[in-house]
Amino acid sequence: MYPKSGELPIPLQTARELDTLDILADSGDINETPFNVFIGHNLGHRVFTMSVPFRKFYDISDVANDRESGPVAQRPLDEGHARKLAVYMVKGLVSAAKMRRIALGKDVPDAFEGVLRALGEQPYFSLQPLVCNIRNVPPGGTGAGGIRGIRLETKQDETAGFKVFLSERHILWVIDGQHRRHAAELAMNFLDTVRQTARYPGKGAVLFAEKGKPVADADMQVWTEAYEAARAYATLTVEVHLGLDIDQERQLFHDLNRLGKKVDASLAFQFDGSNPVTHFIKRRLSEDLGLRIIDSEVKDWSQDTGALVLKDVVAINATAFLNKGNVAGATPAIIEPRENAIFELWGQIVQIPGFGDDRAKEKTVAAQPVVLKALAKIAYDLNWNNRRPDNAEALYDQFLVGIPEVDFSHENPMWRYYEMSEGERLDTGLNRLANYLPDDGGTANRDIGAIQGSFFRFGAKHNDIFPILADMIRWKLGLPSRREA
Repeated sequence: MYPKSGELPIPLQTARELDTLDILADSGDINETPFNVFIGHNLGHRVFTMSVPFRKFYDISDVANDRESGPVAQRPLDEGHARKLAVYMVKGLVSAAKMRRIALGKDVPDAFEGVLRALGEQPYFSLQPLVCNIRNVPPGGTGAGGIRGIRLETKQDETAGFKVFLSERHILWVIDGQHRRHAAELAMNFLDTVRQTARYPGKGAVLFAEKGKPVADADMQVWTEAYEAARAYATLTVEVHLGLDIDQERQLFHDLNRLGKKVDASLAFQFDGSNPVTHFIKRRLSEDLGLRIIDSEVKDWSQDTGALVLKDVVAINATAFLNKGNVAGATPAIIEPRENAIFELWGQIVQIPGFGDDRAKEKTVAAQPVVLKALAKIAYDLNWNNRRPDNAEALYDQFLVGIPEVDFSHENPMWRYYEMSEGERLDTGLNRLANYLPDDGGTANRDIGAIQGSFFRFGAKHNDIFPILADMIRWKLGLPSRREA
């Protein structure tokens, strides 16, 4: 049973003991900061759950990933991952400022929507709780050297929570969340720079596409209110463990990061409402074009319905829009101007004989994702590659018109080019294809696939294979080779 208001929820430190100057000095409580917390018992171990102002968490926490700061209980920081989280946090703060305006009955200027669209809008924002440990207290925070606190109660004498007092020595050592911690610092640095210089950062915390450019007056209001959100009412939720030793910290780090089940890629893309590439797939390809998309791959080709797996469609479009293997970093400012060109590409793909039919993989190699990545690569190179030819627009039209005319059958000898002798290449008219393909020297992978039964199955190493297939298709359609570019 907890003590009454004015006493300690942690009974091994009495109020009388805390009255002495010796205990006060020894506890280091001269510069205490109060925090309202809930006390829980996670699998029997006492923890605090607290909400910390967004901008304050970095100051009261630390990360044990450097031997100079003490025993190591963390992995090294991944700056790139933290930067992506920082962009997410900035979006969340802008969204919070927008929601506050709505709650107060104020108009929402168009600049808020413009900034959110540039960052990449989505229907909801939240961060999972960070997990920390206060090291220099007894296990559970009780006893001599523990944490001072009082119970908060309602008028009906019910416990509403607790107020604990953390001093300078009570550092929150991050067990799970070091990238969120660093991302919060990047987000605050970005907002500070924008407000103080009226320019977007050109280096350091570069979290917005307009790097180095002046901030428009309308946008400055957005960033100012996002900064106020970080200071005043946006919070981070923290679960604080008390008095864990280093082995316990390391075990908890392992359990939190290794025991969770990773979300299936197709399900993640299906649920993700933030990325403009997935928006394009759902809105233009699925709804407008009628492309059939499923969540998991059908291994048995005889059971193939002709639908494409969502994670494959995402990867194909990542190549087409960004020349990348994933859609990380895609923003509406990049994707939306390119949508029509890639929609035309898919419009021609669905015209390939056998594509989208039942047992499509048995009817055409174009039903294999690596072939579609090859077509996507050509589309990117002819539209947005910095080394595209001067007549790239006309060449792209030539490419689109030619797609349904390419022989994408399993019997096309072009797919077996690397299995042939020089004489066989000459007999099948493929001898000039060598001018388009990479040199055979070195240790590069040239095993693109093989005939199995009556079907040509391309290999699993797509990043090695699809550029070669793109070269073959370029040659077949009379497009310039990559070497010319």
